[in-house]
Amino acid sequence: MSNGFRLGLFYTIVRPEEKALLAAAEARGVAVDRLPDDELTYPLDPPAGLPDLVLNRSVSHTRATYAGRCYEHYGVRTVNAPDVVELAGDKIRASFRLRERGVPTPRTVVALSPEAALRAVEEIGYPAVLKPATGSWGRLMAKVDSAREAEQVIEHKTALGSPVHSVFYVQEFVPKPDRDLRAFVVGREVVAAMYRASADWRTNAARGATTEPAPLTSELVELALRAADAMGGGVLAVDLMESPAGLVVHEVNPTPEFKALAAATGTDVAGRIVDYAISEGRR
Repeated sequence: MSNGFRLGLFYTIVRPEEKALLAAAEARGVAVDRLPDDELTYPLDPPAGLPDLVLNRSVSHTRATYAGRCYEHYGVRTVNAPDVVELAGDKIRASFRLRERGVPTPRTVVALSPEAALRAVEEIGYPAVLKPATGSWGRLMAKVDSAREAEQVIEHKTALGSPVHSVFYVQEFVPKPDRDLRAFVVGREVVAAMYRASADWRTNAARGATTEPAPLTSELVELALRAADAMGGGVLAVDLMESPAGLVVHEVNPTPEFKALAAATGTDVAGRIVDYAISEGRR
């Protein structure tokens, strides 16, 4: 039975996360409008039958950003807001914002040409990590241990000819345990956190990392909330590393997966997200 609230679910594919969100909405009597990101059109004038709030779950940074702008134009709030998606989804802009807000993050240098990228790697020192400005799941990242490796990776990126590879985001390789941390923020609360461990230097759960619950220490909670606030707040996954100097934030994900986190911690993440969406939609 509907509780009168209509939730829009903007998505690319129905993954386990979206299935969990649909189930959580049903359990709360919330009607859901399914909004596939490859089928909809957006006229300038608001169409009829808009939902009260849209959960933005598109895996495409571009689609998520522009759809959010469309719903914003229609007066419909989205979670996350388009400003948050745009900022957090761009690693360069996100790094600048984290530094502006005093959130510890790995040393980073940005370069706008292949020649400058080589100098950026030298400034950082070896090993260094080259990342695309946008993207997730650890894709298109490269760890380089020498000038020769850096030259090869930069040459390869340049040959691809894509705009995403024309800007170089170079970050220090943080000496850390074979794991990192993901803290999941919903509104003003860190609802759960997990360790992601892997023999590979990329510790993404999507790449097969093993997971286990992480304690919500005061340091972790405080840093995760500061990072989320820096992005504009909402539903965000804050990824952190245990550096020799303490925790550092290396990424904030604005459309995070949470299947692994829910399984590792037993937290009803989908339910927390839907409850937050209802409260935000009724404000």
